[in-house]
This record gives sequence, C-alpha cells and structure tokens, in this order.
Amino acid sequence: MNNIALVVGATGITGSNLAEKLIEKGWTTYGLARNPNTNVAGLVPVAADLMDPDDLAAKLRDIAPTHVFFTSWMRNETEAENIRVNGAMVRNLLASLSAKNAVQHVALVTGLKHYLGPFDAYAKAGTLPETPVREEHPRLDLENFYYAQEDEVYAAAARDGFTWSIHRPHSVIGKAVGNMMNMGSTLAVYASICKETGRPFQFPGSAAQWNGLSDVTDALVLAEQMIWAATTEAAHNEAFNVANGDVFRWSWLWKQIAGWFEVEPAGFDGTIHPLETEIAHDGPLWKEMAAKYHLQEADINRLASAWHTDLDLGRPLEVMTDMAKSRKLGFTVYQDTRESFFNLFQKLRAEQLIP
Repeated sequence: MNNIALVVGATGITGSNLAEKLIEKGWTTYGLARNPNTNVAGLVPVAADLMDPDDLAAKLRDIAPTHVFFTSWMRNETEAENIRVNGAMVRNLLASLSAKNAVQHVALVTGLKHYLGPFDAYAKAGTLPETPVREEHPRLDLENFYYAQEDEVYAAAARDGFTWSIHRPHSVIGKAVGNMMNMGSTLAVYASICKETGRPFQFPGSAAQWNGLSDVTDALVLAEQMIWAATTEAAHNEAFNVANGDVFRWSWLWKQIAGWFEVEPAGFDGTIHPLETEIAHDGPLWKEMAAKYHLQEADINRLASAWHTDLDLGRPLEVMTDMAKSRKLGFTVYQDTRESFFNLFQKLRAEQLIP
C-alpha cells in the first residue's frame, strides 16, 4: 500500500490508538501535535501549531498525506470561542495541504454533542433528541463547534476534491495521559482513591443515567471504523455513529468496576455527587499515592478529567447510539464494554499509572 496517514491530535485517546492501528496495518503514519507522542513505535512525530498557518506550512512542507484523520480539539471558555478556534484548526490544516493535491480522504472525529448540544447548553430540556440517536437527526438550532468543524471539511472537500467521513463516538474508552475527555482513566483514579481511603465508590451521576440504557466507544473500535470508512467507497461522504455494539446500565457496570478495584459500590441515592467536587481536594493525596506505589504520573489532572465524566454521567436522559448505518455498509467490529474498561484498567496498572 502507498497509504500515508496524518493523524492530527496523535497524543489523545483517539489519535494515539488510531496511530497504533494504522502502523499495525502497514500505513506510513505521521502524528501531529504541539508536543508529539514519541512512545508509539513507528510513528513519525510532527510538532506543529494548528493555529499558526506559517508553522503548519513549514512543518508539513515535505509531507504529502493521502489520508488525514482529524481527532483534535481545543477547549475554550465559550461556545463562540470554541467555534472560532476549532473551526480555524481544521481550516488551517486542510489549507496547508491543499496545494499538494495528495489528500484523498479526510476523517473527522466529533461526538454525541452533535445531538445533545454544546457545552454551554449540554443536554438541556428543549434540545434533547430521541434516542437511540441516529445520524439523520438534524442539527440543533444552537451554536456548536462540531458543526463548524464539519463545515470546514465540507468546504475543503468541495475545493480539493477529496472524500470525507464524520465519526460520532459516545464516551471514548482508552489510554491517554493528559487527555481532556477521559472517562475510563477518571473512574480508575477515583476507584483507586476510594480503595486507598476506604471511601465508598459513589456513583456521581443522575437517576436517568443510573437506570437507563447506555453505550460507550472503545478507542480501538473507533480506530477501526475510521480506517474502514477511509478505505471503503460506500462509506465515503457519510457521517457515522460509532459505539461498541452492546448496551448496559450503569447500575450494573458500576458494580463491575467496583469489583475489579475491590471497593464498595454506592449507587444513585437520589442526589448527584459530581466527581469534580468529590476529588477536588485529592491532588495532594494522589501525589502521596504516586510516591508510595511508584506511579509514573503524580499529577491527578493529567489522568482524570472529572468535569467531562460529570457531563456524561449527569445527563437527564438515557443516551445510546444507533449503529445501523455503518452495519448495513459492512462495518461489523464489536467490543464487550466491560472488557473495554477492564482492559484499560489492566493497561493503566501495567504501566504504573494506577496502583
């Protein structure tokens, strides 16, 4: 194969797992980030600033990817600023590659905020979709940086003639350090703290999430779908939901996670207990635990993103995704969700990121 991949956001959960999968499949793979990941064997790191067109042009001068996988975003104070910054990141990157005439396909990762609304109006009454969410659900009448990113891809595709795919995962479960949306590692850190202190492993979210059906997306399932869509003609110029393929209730999974960590589970008790509050003062404790157990990361904020886990688990409705669209076109990858979490926990422990 002569496939040359540029993974944008190669240090995140999605990007790092995707890069490993592409390399495994024989692709020449470049990983772009401000501080590139040098831990993935075979990945060619590219240090560049997506907000600096001149820097991008210089760093990509000798790189002509056939496939671009855009997995990056930057969090800002308001959705208007999210739109300005994250739209510009996609626009700048694709503009820097335009003259090369090499790009055949661009895959963009967004997520379920496409259906649930942006951070400023996340899962609010009046904007809630029917579930399971389906790709044909119209855009909400709200500002949303996902829409801005999509529009930049569509505009560049019309200009340069490449095909595209949009990928909308639920909560992505996989290993990454320093990631801003990392439910699996956040729950692992919280459970480890509960075990160390004897505190109950208290479910932090809503009654709807505790009792309702849900699903999640293993990072490797997402990687497989992105590669499938990039190389399958029938999947070109389409948007796809992507999840593991099973459903669960947190009332069941919470006990499974508690059992893995050997802590006492405490379910929904009529009150939301935000993790951002529960672990707000545990930074010094985590440093002590890191020293005690010889952990590789002493900064709790590099492993846990409680704010994002609270958004997902605090939703006022059950949320799951319909996968019929990609299934009909031939994408059949499946992953047991309990194993997604357990495999992640085993990896975090093996790499001395949790005790």
